[in-house]
Amino acid sequence: MIRHKTLNPPLHVYPIDEWRIIETQFYPRFLSHSETLFSVGNGYLGMRGNHDEGIPHSQTGTFINGFHETWPLVYSERAFGFAKTGQTMLNVADAKIFKLYIDDEPFYLPTASLQLYERILDMQKGVLERRILWETAAGKQVLIESKRLVSLQHRHAAVISYQLTILNADAPVIISSEVVGNQRNQSGLVDPRQAKGFDYQVLESQDHYADKMRLMLTHRARNSGMTVACGVDHLIESEADYSVKSSCDGDNGRVIFSVNAKKKKTIQIFKFITYHSSRHALASELATRGEWTLDRLVSQGFDSLADGQQQYMDDFWRRSDIFIRGNAVSEGRHKREIQQSMRWNLFQILQASGRAEGTGIPAKGLTGQTYEGHYFWDTEIYVMPFLIYTAPEIARNLLRFRYSMLGRARERARELNLKGALYPWRTINGEEASAYYAAGTAQFHINADIMYALKKYVDITDDKALLYNEGAEMLVETARMWEDLGFYSDKKGGMFCIHGVTGPDEYTTVVNNNAYTNLMARENLWFAVKTVQELRESYPDYYETLQHQTGLRSEEIEAWQNAADKMYIPFDESLGIHPQDEDFLDLEKWDVKNTPRDRFPLLLNYHPLVIYRHQVIKQADVVLATLLLDHIFSAEEKRRNFEYYDPLTTGDSSLSACIQSIVAIEIGETKKAMEYARFAVLMDLADIGGNMADGCHVASMGGTWMIGVYGFAGMRDHDGRISLTRSSPIRLKSSFFHCRFAARDYWSIYRRRK
Repeated sequence: MIRHKTLNPPLHVYPIDEWRIIETQFYPRFLSHSETLFSVGNGYLGMRGNHDEGIPHSQTGTFINGFHETWPLVYSERAFGFAKTGQTMLNVADAKIFKLYIDDEPFYLPTASLQLYERILDMQKGVLERRILWETAAGKQVLIESKRLVSLQHRHAAVISYQLTILNADAPVIISSEVVGNQRNQSGLVDPRQAKGFDYQVLESQDHYADKMRLMLTHRARNSGMTVACGVDHLIESEADYSVKSSCDGDNGRVIFSVNAKKKKTIQIFKFITYHSSRHALASELATRGEWTLDRLVSQGFDSLADGQQQYMDDFWRRSDIFIRGNAVSEGRHKREIQQSMRWNLFQILQASGRAEGTGIPAKGLTGQTYEGHYFWDTEIYVMPFLIYTAPEIARNLLRFRYSMLGRARERARELNLKGALYPWRTINGEEASAYYAAGTAQFHINADIMYALKKYVDITDDKALLYNEGAEMLVETARMWEDLGFYSDKKGGMFCIHGVTGPDEYTTVVNNNAYTNLMARENLWFAVKTVQELRESYPDYYETLQHQTGLRSEEIEAWQNAADKMYIPFDESLGIHPQDEDFLDLEKWDVKNTPRDRFPLLLNYHPLVIYRHQVIKQADVVLATLLLDHIFSAEEKRRNFEYYDPLTTGDSSLSACIQSIVAIEIGETKKAMEYARFAVLMDLADIGGNMADGCHVASMGGTWMIGVYGFAGMRDHDGRISLTRSSPIRLKSSFFHCRFAARDYWSIYRRRK
């Protein structure tokens, strides 16, 4: 079930274009949404789509992936093993700002007389452009043109081109290029999904200075001790006389250009921006790194950076584009709307992951602070399939990042009296940061999700080096955790059971034998056994190293195999479905259909205990399992599970619609499939969830790629075997997508309906 909460501006303000997001009018009511819509980033650095002037704004935002503050989690009643430390990705110094004065009259968008307004996010170029014609109170016509890009080739770099032309007169012009530190962080007092905010100044000023047209500000996060340096430099081109002066204190830097502008003579300013961050380095060292980066950027110039961005984008779309033609997406405007949304979704995944080396992918990418900038299981299940097939280097980096967290995952397992390793439900630095254990820490399936992604990656890329060097160690420790967590139940005929867990559905918590968890844990155990046996039999040197790293004993391998083979999988013979957990079918059904619209999402309107005692689902659970483990379910089982759980699913999670669409396609529920597909693809551009203002839904965006590939094209993959044999009930003219297989060649797969 999906409820439309969209705040739609008039169509002419945001015309549909398959390759561009276009805004043709300054539309204050849509300001917060447009800041997400026009965001730019590269996976390390992200900038919300704030206007060049810095005001007006809903939420300013410049984010560095992994740069965070820590704070003590406070409980009214503590218990052993509760997460101790919260983590929040910080809003760092804003270097996007240009303030403009003509005849000392400030340019201010809400009150300016605009003769022309156009803002464009060009997804083929990877550039945000804005073009404005402003008529001053004195009748002077001022053409303002800017281009902003966060470089995908240069991880620490961004650049802005700011161009000014007075068309009908001479005039004195002041352009103040600014860097403003200690920006406000999001503070969600009502919605628990939003960042908590801070009641103190988080970033403490360190080194700062101005030198000609160069500024450098450095800060240190008070509790985490992380450091960040933001540096900018400029080039100016002008036929008119001008002067420059600069200043910088701890939180504010300005380079002020005073120009005696001439009629129709363009003033061109290039602003080169760099950010560097570290968990350990001194701020002074980061400032030095920033100097080196700025030297390189200034010497290369804007055109070189733009050309590099174009090359990167050309390669990205060659590998990643997906488009669908036919009745499924209609024709005309609706077809272009879906195509635009699909490409924007893929573009945002790139902006969240492209240069995320040594980090994960935050749930909102780098477009907002909601969910504190944490990494969840979303990456492995929803985003990794796209990356594995189109950008395996990025997928490899993300898996290696999970490996880097293995030490803390071992520590977390010890805190919960478990062997092996338990990955945190939500985190930035590897520590568990979920203060609500029932819907957080209890989601043990995170271990199996990461190993599922590892298996898919290895199956498709044949990257045995990663599997043997890092993956095997993760497999041993996660398998140990499962074998220790579960037990053999006499009441279940000696089957291996797992109690006290929460599955993907966060509206049903701390249950016994969650079907999704047990199924995925079984896959985790089998994969661990297969990999370790492969090393023991064929690669004894690797096996010996693994034993040294983990203390692996041969009897453990047998224990894992036995636990997997005897895993208890709930099944109800009378209904022919897999109960979501052992007791789920005994609960009272929630009347989702007749629940007032303003009572959704349930988590903001009902006490958890009210939700937990009902059959009601936040996000697909069993239905997700039927997709991920497609090979173990019969067609009839998929149909019955879908038909039972679909009416109970609220649509409160952005992670559901894409999965429901794919499974609906497979079982022939064409109408539902298309409804879910459309809502998933338009999740952000149409603001389906009503919270686009807080940032985009990266996992849902990955799910839209899955709709195109696993849904419309009918592709399936298991153990590295790819099939396109399933016929879709959706009447498509054609579908087209790209995949990259183990041979490391690119393949374009084109499917045409006969």
